[in-house]
Amino acid sequence: QVQLVESGGGLVQPGGSLRLSCAASGFTLSTYTMSWYRQSPGKERELVAFIRGTGGLTTYADSVKGRFTISRDNGKNTVYLQMNSLKSEDTAVYYCSALRQVRYWGQGTQVTVSS
Repeated sequence: QVQLVESGGGLVQPGGSLRLSCAASGFTLSTYTMSWYRQSPGKERELVAFIRGTGGLTTYADSVKGRFTISRDNGKNTVYLQMNSLKSEDTAVYYCSALRQVRYWGQGTQVTVSS
């Protein structure tokens, strides 16, 4: 069965960096569009970035453009989100998602940006 497991979240100071990982199992990652979403308390879940299964085209939310980078390692069936120059407003639970005909979600990992 499809499973997505996020890791790498934690507490970081403003201006710091984190790298999130999403380990996928039960499907071939390269054939899916993989995304990172985030959700803060009281807010709707928002798309942060995605990478297409075919061609590897990436797209970012304006709020993270130039600071975050999504990538994937098909050999490890893992997707990454490198987050640099973190701001307090990046604090959220970050979710990994896989989409082909059905969307699958991971359980989320907490990222807290605070001094």
